[in-house]
Amino acid sequence: MGILSSLYTGVSGLSAQGEALGVIGDNIANSNTVGFKASRAEFQDIISKSLKGILGGNQIGRGVKIGAVNPILVQGNVDATEKSTDLAISGDGYFIQNGSDGESYTRDGAFHFDREGYLVSKNNQRIQGFQANEDGQILNKVGDIKFPRALIPARATETIKMDLNLDSRTQEVKQWDASNPYDSSHYSTGIELYDSQGNKHLMTMFFNKSADRTWEWHGMVDGKEVTGGTEGEMSEVVTGRITFTVDGKLDTEETTNSAFNFAGGALQNQQIKIDFGDSVTTDKGDGLDGTKQYGKESDLISWNQDGSAAGTINNLSFNDEGVLTALYSNGETQDLAQIALAKFENPEALFKIGKNSLKEARDSGPAAIGSPGKAGRGKIFAKSLERSTVDMATEFVNLIQNQRAFQANAKTITTTDELLNEVINLKR
Repeated sequence: MGILSSLYTGVSGLSAQGEALGVIGDNIANSNTVGFKASRAEFQDIISKSLKGILGGNQIGRGVKIGAVNPILVQGNVDATEKSTDLAISGDGYFIQNGSDGESYTRDGAFHFDREGYLVSKNNQRIQGFQANEDGQILNKVGDIKFPRALIPARATETIKMDLNLDSRTQEVKQWDASNPYDSSHYSTGIELYDSQGNKHLMTMFFNKSADRTWEWHGMVDGKEVTGGTEGEMSEVVTGRITFTVDGKLDTEETTNSAFNFAGGALQNQQIKIDFGDSVTTDKGDGLDGTKQYGKESDLISWNQDGSAAGTINNLSFNDEGVLTALYSNGETQDLAQIALAKFENPEALFKIGKNSLKEARDSGPAAIGSPGKAGRGKIFAKSLERSTVDMATEFVNLIQNQRAFQANAKTITTTDELLNEVINLKR
């Protein structure tokens, strides 16, 4: 009897609209879930009954079903936070997690460091990133991002670079006297260096003009800091000579004696290069970068050295390229890792496993892993979180529509029931 099919049509509508209400309810429930993407129920009609067979037309529908529930993958609002391990993605990428259930993916960037020093998500899945070598260079090697060692080793000074101007107007030629360095030199300045144990030493550099365009230099430290030295007296640890061209450019540089023998068990005869710049003859350069001899007052323009003391971590932070950088108490900074992002050809097909996590599925395609900002994976925002894409106003409108549709399908069933009651009453 055709009237009976209307009952099943109404039931299919109730079932489909009920499932749709469940999708809307899930969206509303996750309106404050970090990185959540709102979903939409999409309906399909059920195969129809044809009154004319293969001739087409004159078909009676059999009802409705849920054809698909697809996430709406739009960008959520990115809100700033105060937590250094909060990260947000602006783009199509996903954070990569690794844990007890294998590899999974998420848009939720509310991370923290666990007690073992690993960067983890809220459900303790380890976040994956590109590792850095000891020099802070990011390598194409994906692994767990781990909190670095609490204490980094000291590094002995190997090179000191100085950029000075030595006054070409100096006329008096002074004879160097190590026991009276200040009176037997034309200019002096202090620089710092580190021995093999990370102890800092102040070395005073004395410069005295020995001839036209020729200067001798002497490095001295307090005698108590070197092996065999006397406290209160200056000990000479390095000497040399530099010359200039007629137009004041650095021509040659030479170290004539080096005796960096610091006390306290440090490495003896430490090798430290004193570099005054890009000299014309010695370095085959142009003499423009570094020390000059011009007709102005002698002065130290800049200097730097490559040594450091042992240091502990003062701070950790991510930048907008997803690079984790550590700041140490000795002033050193070092890149530790870079967040890795995954991209999928069909991200709508990713399989939800709960806890803001997704798994790769057959229809999603494999994960293409790379750095942030490349190949459409999106940009990283540090100290930020991506909010849910749920629009409450839209969801409530959809809720009203589906509620009315549910009521209408229920009315179909009650109407059919009344018609069947009339059929039963025919026998009376």
